[in-house]
Amino acid sequence: MPADLEEKTDRYERLLAEALDAAEVAPPEGTPMADAAAECEEMARSYLEDGRHFRDEDDPVNALASFSYGHAWLDAGARIGLFDVPEEGHLFTV
Repeated sequence: MPADLEEKTDRYERLLAEALDAAEVAPPEGTPMADAAAECEEMARSYLEDGRHFRDEDDPVNALASFSYGHAWLDAGARIGLFDVPEEGHLFTV
């Protein structure tokens, strides 16, 4: 049975918000890698805000896409070492 769009959108929003809380910038401040981490985090936060906007506009498809894209920015950053993240659990694929 396919997942319900509303339930899936809610779940992805929670996952992105939790992932943002859990991710910590790994490189030392003032380095190019720290700047890259900050940019990735900013993109993830922007996609979280966009997704919430789309949800408020009754557009769950674009909300879900935004939450997914935001999480992808964090996940990719974690995989290349921009973020320290929990290795156990459901938030990241490291």
